[in-house]
Amino acid sequence: MAVKIRMTRTGAKNDVCYRVVAADSESPRDGRFLEILGWYDPKLEGVNFNLKMDRIEHWIEKGVQVSDTVRSLIRKADSLPEVKPAPVEEPAAPVAEEEPTAPVAEEEPAAPVAEEEPAAVLPEAEPAG
Repeated sequence: MAVKIRMTRTGAKNDVCYRVVAADSESPRDGRFLEILGWYDPKLEGVNFNLKMDRIEHWIEKGVQVSDTVRSLIRKADSLPEVKPAPVEEPAAPVAEEEPTAPVAEEEPAAPVAEEEPAAVLPEAEPAG
């Protein structure tokens, strides 16, 4: 089984994108592949591709063939300056501020409730028999 690193077409009609894949050389262009190694979008301005260079180097060490177009993308990726991610500063722990509370008015004692007289108890009606 000979393996190649090549591109497969994705996207819609007149809206093309490509995936960079490692695939068996006998499989169809958009057919089975072994691993996705990146993408290429010709419509985008500026940097319009992304490659997993460590995985591509892994496959090249195993002796795979690289298509001309992918070789061109690899050359471009090597010439790009590496962008180091900006250090992320952890936000300081939020200070627990006490929420201002409205002044609590002192409650007045409730007025005494007049007790109600118990309801009159009605005698039970005798069952009709």
